[in-house]
Amino acid sequence: MYKQIIIVRKDLKLSRGKLAVQVAHASLEAFKKTKKIVREKWAREGAKKVVLKVNDLNQMLFIYRKAKDMDFPCALIKDAGLTELPPGTVTAVGIGPCNEKEIDKITGNLKTL
Repeated sequence: MYKQIIIVRKDLKLSRGKLAVQVAHASLEAFKKTKKIVREKWAREGAKKVVLKVNDLNQMLFIYRKAKDMDFPCALIKDAGLTELPPGTVTAVGIGPCNEKEIDKITGNLKTL
């Protein structure tokens, strides 16, 4: 089984619309970095996605680095700064799709949004 994880920061207190857009960016960018065979298997399984939250930037970067170290396809999303946030603010991380049991090793302790 495969799934994709999207992680957002609680400390930014984004509007619902802004949050939705950041989650979409993270999902799409991580998807683009995933091998075609995994993308196809994930899609056949129903394209499972889970949105999780972290307290702050440090916690997000820690998870992102662990995902990179495990060679997961992942994307760090930085806002363009056109609306609610200063340019370059890190808002979200997308990981996968990848093996569910493997990704749970680094994200299994996080709470859903």
